[in-house]
Amino acid sequence: MGFMKRIFLFMAVNILIVVTLSITLNLLGVHPYLTRYGIDYHALMMFCLVWGMGGAFISLGLSRIMAKWMMGVQVIDPAHATGDAAELVALVHRLAQGAGLPAMPQVGIYESPDLNAFATGPTKSRALVAVSTGILNAMNWGELEAVLGHEITHVSNGDMVTMTLIQGVVNAFVMFLARVIAFAVSQNVREENRRWVNFMVVIVLEILLSLLGMIVVAFFSRAREFRADAGGARLAGRDKMIAALESLARGHAPADVHQRSMATLMISGKAGGFMALMATHPPLEDRIAALKMS
Repeated sequence: MGFMKRIFLFMAVNILIVVTLSITLNLLGVHPYLTRYGIDYHALMMFCLVWGMGGAFISLGLSRIMAKWMMGVQVIDPAHATGDAAELVALVHRLAQGAGLPAMPQVGIYESPDLNAFATGPTKSRALVAVSTGILNAMNWGELEAVLGHEITHVSNGDMVTMTLIQGVVNAFVMFLARVIAFAVSQNVREENRRWVNFMVVIVLEILLSLLGMIVVAFFSRAREFRADAGGARLAGRDKMIAALESLARGHAPADVHQRSMATLMISGKAGGFMALMATHPPLEDRIAALKMS
């Protein structure tokens, strides 16, 4: 996908989110939270919940479409698939049946040298499971079965919805705290400067608090990876899951910098030092050790 098309789609989605949430606020009768008497905390809470949770759930609703656009996923048509593509679809469908999914996920392939796979979608009935060409070329079918079992477990566990709820709550708290603190700070400057001081403090606090929020979200993301590994081991076999993770450890390369927004979807990740707190995935060696001890 071309750069300009990516920018257009990004802007279109953000406009859709802004318009949808603005209409929602009007329908709920949420009025401005800053009044001549100070902060209307009820209005502020409603404002933050609508924007924080609403934005997260709209993104979830569009996740399957956005993944296809951003990653260039080519969805395989089961009715016309042949060769490796047909075997891939059959494998995903068998694992989905084993996990008790109510509907078969879409299956896709995207061009990338990275050894990665991901699952996304708004519900268990409308999921997408995609694999990179890199992982298809690097892994045997037993290892690939384990990777796909891991991704199917994300779907069956409802991890996409869970992470959306967590992200939405974090967003709402960040917006609420930033505005309350900014209002208090702005009251200590001249009246003619209060609007700009309030605006600047909100921006700075939202950035700082969002970084702290990312640590919380990443903590839950790492926990779900261990659960998905265990699920992959149940569906495909523990030895296959361990072998798949060991293969990832041998051949893992940093993700494409143009695909950072998809990081929480990927099966593997790498971070060290302070950045480990914001890593969406535990170290591969820790995941392997957890499986060997189970």
